[in-house]
Amino acid sequence: MKKLLLLGDSIRGGYAMSVKASLEGKAEVVYPTDSGRFAAYTLRMISDVRNEFKENIDVIHWNAGLWDCLRQFEEEPNTPIEMYEYFIDRICQRMRMLFPESTIVFATSTKVLEERLNKKVFCRYNAEIDAYNEVAVKVVKKYGFFVDDLNAVSKELPKEAHSDGVHYYTSMGTKAFTMQVINSVKPHLGIEEDIEYKEVLHKSAVHGF
Repeated sequence: MKKLLLLGDSIRGGYAMSVKASLEGKAEVVYPTDSGRFAAYTLRMISDVRNEFKENIDVIHWNAGLWDCLRQFEEEPNTPIEMYEYFIDRICQRMRMLFPESTIVFATSTKVLEERLNKKVFCRYNAEIDAYNEVAVKVVKKYGFFVDDLNAVSKELPKEAHSDGVHYYTSMGTKAFTMQVINSVKPHLGIEEDIEYKEVLHKSAVHGF
């Protein structure tokens, strides 16, 4: 049975358990308990992930970006977009070094509900999310990685799919992202049949996102 590794921020946390449940018996799904947070942190944690999951990883599905474009107290984004590009490139190099045989899929960062966010304290803007996604996609394609456009899926979802201004911990949001992720990795896992969705909702509080 092939193995799928899921990496990423708390958006990944929203679909990881449902992906695992839905692919039971078809593929082994693993993921760290820690969030990938921002790109620089993801770069640091990849070697820890390699040490944790020592067996062969056939497919890696990952994201990084929402922490990077976060603006706090009306300041500049946490990671300037030029540095974000730099770190995404470093992540690609590190993944290729540590997982040379793995197929790698990058997931774009998802849309937020700007009107639900406190612009004076903790905010993201969809125009900036789009810009960071564009930079990341350009870099990962250079390394031959595949792209799962979760952002496009998020833009088609109604407000009711959101559990807050950023996350999608609802039945509607979880199902949409779970099936998108599954469909993006199925060809690389050698799965041809349709997958029955099995829901496991994320219920934990989100900290530091």
